[in-house]
Amino acid sequence: MSITIPSGYQVADTLYQFVEQEALPGSGVTSERFWTGLASVLDDFNPRTTHVLAKRVELQSAINDWHEKNPGTPDMSIYKAFLTDIGYLVPVPDTNQVIVDRVDPEIATVAGPQLVVPVNNARYALNAANARWGSLYDALYGTDAISEEDGGSRSGPYNPTRGQRVIAWANNFLNQAAPLAQGDYADVTVFTVEKGILQATLQSGSKIGLKDPTQCVGYVGDKDSPSVVVLKNNGLHIELVIDPDHPVGKDSACGMKDVWLESALTTIQDCEDSVAAVDAEDKVVVYRNWLGLMTGKLRESFEKGGETVVRALNDDRRYTTVSGGEARLPGRSVQLVRHVGAHMKTDMVLTADGEEVYETLVDAMVTCLCATHDFAKSSDQPRNSRTGSMYVVKPKMHGPEEVALAVDLFTQVEKLLDLPRNTMKMGIMDEERRTSVNLEACISAARERVIFINTGFLDRTGDEMHTSMNAGVMIPKGEMKNAAWLAAYEDSNVDVGLKCGLSGNGQIGKGMWAMPDQMADMLEAKIAHPKAGATTAWVPSPTAATLHATHYHQVSVGERQAEVAKRDAAAVETLLLIPLADAGRNFSTEELQRELDNNAQSILGYVVRWVNNGVGCSKVPDINNVGLMEDRATLRISSQLLANWLHHELISEQQIRDTMERMALVVDQQNSADPHYAAMAPGFDDSVAFQAALDLVLKGRDQANGYTEFVLTERRRARKSQLAE
Repeated sequence: MSITIPSGYQVADTLYQFVEQEALPGSGVTSERFWTGLASVLDDFNPRTTHVLAKRVELQSAINDWHEKNPGTPDMSIYKAFLTDIGYLVPVPDTNQVIVDRVDPEIATVAGPQLVVPVNNARYALNAANARWGSLYDALYGTDAISEEDGGSRSGPYNPTRGQRVIAWANNFLNQAAPLAQGDYADVTVFTVEKGILQATLQSGSKIGLKDPTQCVGYVGDKDSPSVVVLKNNGLHIELVIDPDHPVGKDSACGMKDVWLESALTTIQDCEDSVAAVDAEDKVVVYRNWLGLMTGKLRESFEKGGETVVRALNDDRRYTTVSGGEARLPGRSVQLVRHVGAHMKTDMVLTADGEEVYETLVDAMVTCLCATHDFAKSSDQPRNSRTGSMYVVKPKMHGPEEVALAVDLFTQVEKLLDLPRNTMKMGIMDEERRTSVNLEACISAARERVIFINTGFLDRTGDEMHTSMNAGVMIPKGEMKNAAWLAAYEDSNVDVGLKCGLSGNGQIGKGMWAMPDQMADMLEAKIAHPKAGATTAWVPSPTAATLHATHYHQVSVGERQAEVAKRDAAAVETLLLIPLADAGRNFSTEELQRELDNNAQSILGYVVRWVNNGVGCSKVPDINNVGLMEDRATLRISSQLLANWLHHELISEQQIRDTMERMALVVDQQNSADPHYAAMAPGFDDSVAFQAALDLVLKGRDQANGYTEFVLTERRRARKSQLAE
């Protein structure tokens, strides 16, 4: 059933009823205004979107033809001239400085971790929103960040040996983040606030303050015996939670039972790569959860330990300032929403001729309507944006023309919903090659709105391989991390962001840590992101956010950015280097099969959950049973690599089929404990998921820009129909 709106568009009843009954009431927007506005957006931007997508096809066709005539590593001067002639490379604009306003400090000025979660999962969405604060003790105790050797096991009841290691780790962290004037936090017996200054009494009886007294900003409780002491370092807050009677607190000289860190400052609530929403029914779940985040009313009930647990959004945290006033800190992460890419269509709204419309256009209208509920809140209510902004991450834009199109879309949506100009801020995902090599022009096109740029290794690699598919054989996936273009890409993103004035105005972000169970390795490696001058980086869980937050206490990102800005910017010539295998390289049979096995297993492990269960992001065991967080970006790189090797006859279609069938047995076994899992073997021809995985490789070269969404959506819809029979 559908409802007709102006211009003859047919709106699915489930979307229409959601907007009418849930999103419009309290928004200040009338029904007529919204539906007339949606129709005008579709009238204007459906054809314009078709135009920019046709431009992608035109450019890719020209590049394919050029590489057919010029195989192998190209002469860079000739290659650059060609890309310029066809409009792939564009001139660097004279006006490139961002001039954004009304940006919340969590995005503009304070560096810290960022979560990305599928917004269609209410529990995950709530967990992420509430991950603004996290227990450092829990994060250390419950992960491999603390060794289990010599009696330090984390299994079973509370282990005092492990607990002491956690306390020692946390004390060392505090000694660095907010050092005492002298001595060690381990020696503190009592904290007090005297004459506006934090005082710590040591076991020796001496009383000292902080090395920098301004780092204590407040407390909770009695100033002579506070239950919480609030510290601040590099813009991030730390809470020392004191309770000498607590089982953990009694093992601390001052009764410190926990240390809470301001962790995930921001969260991307994702409608795109981590979500499997293939029809109106699925998409309304996405919109409903986003609305709940904006109103503050989102709830989720679930069973835990035989009891029903209700999860809701945290309130703000209130405390007394050291000068005796009252203050509060946000209890929730600032939420951004990531729309789908321009290439996706949806059956939520059909034209008068029954054609699907571009989904990102509906995303813009509906998610912004939902955000008006946040704008309407009073100042004493927890707000997502205290500056009255809405933060939209736009993925998979190819070059400045598409960024400009998104700017025009946002401008029209604001007018239709009667919002101030530039209410809708823009995050630019730097994950497509044509965006990377034209990033300065992309930022310039949205300079009044852009508050975020972010590198994405996997999508960027997938697009790299698809763009240069005809140039030759690509290096194996594991070698990409050491490719020259990738280092230049990561550096260039920061270089351009700083050059365009994002420092102090928006986020420069880095990609995901994909191994949620390997926190010790993350603590060792991910400090590289703030050291690179990035103000945020993605983490796979609230626990990881708390641990990664310690890196932003160790590194002043602002100081690092000042240093990075002095270096020579990465050259576009290096960005354009194609990651081809050496012409004389002979891959052994074993090497080829190993790469086939690895990628086939990865593809199947992700696709089977996406198609059969509608799970867009999850921890998927790799071929070595190491759990990796995967979404469509991981799928894109694996499928494009095999498609490249197939195209250049390094492997055969029969090898791919044989490997897929063998790896399907492995994936089935890895999921055998899941009662909701539908095995792919032995009925491969009848398994919708298996056939989807096969299509992604065998038809990979023909997929627009190497995207996986088209195959996945078609097969998921088929699976849903199958299950409904």
